[in-house]
Amino acid sequence: MRATHKESHLIERIGWLRAAVLGANDGLISTSSLIVGVAAATTAPHEVLVAGVAGLVAGAMSMAAGEYVSVSSQADTEEADMARERQELAEQPEAELAELAAIYEQRGVEPDLALQVAKQMMAKDAFAAHARDELGLSGHMMANPVQAALTSAATFASGAALPLIVALLSPAGTVVWSVSIACLIGLATLGAIGAWAGGASVLKPMIRVVFWGAVALAFTAVIGALIGKAV
Repeated sequence: MRATHKESHLIERIGWLRAAVLGANDGLISTSSLIVGVAAATTAPHEVLVAGVAGLVAGAMSMAAGEYVSVSSQADTEEADMARERQELAEQPEAELAELAAIYEQRGVEPDLALQVAKQMMAKDAFAAHARDELGLSGHMMANPVQAALTSAATFASGAALPLIVALLSPAGTVVWSVSIACLIGLATLGAIGAWAGGASVLKPMIRVVFWGAVALAFTAVIGALIGKAV
């Protein structure tokens, strides 16, 4: 009896995973930095709260709009390439066959076999074969603007909620440190989750995201303190 070999690849997660990790990290870092900067300049709780809420809402909307526009541009390019490929397949099928065979030859297939494979692939689904092997496009790699926008907005808001809640629960004099510590813990957790979900090593992403988060927090805290003293 022939054994069944099952494989599970994580590349299919890359589209939503990228948007989710980017959104959550951005929400956590930017909102924490905003709160820390304001708290370093003033101890008024309502000012810190207003800054945090404004940062959450504005950031989530900005992430959604930016991601939608960016991914839409990518989708437009993909659609244009696919339309051009369909036209070339209809008008120049022999040239497209030779092109596909050449691609297989470059990957190490013997010329006669490459031509035979190209013929069989095009007989089954010519456009799918060219989209995958010539353009490098497949189902899990296609851009989805709406999905990317919604994911970015939701994850940004989720990340931004943590420092906002911590700021609300912390005494006025401890907001800077409590939010900073919560932010770094949250970043380490997100880094670990993102790496685990993508099947990568956990330690390096954690260190990377915590380091840059600490840089952002320190920079905004210093700027906030300087501005607070100046005004």
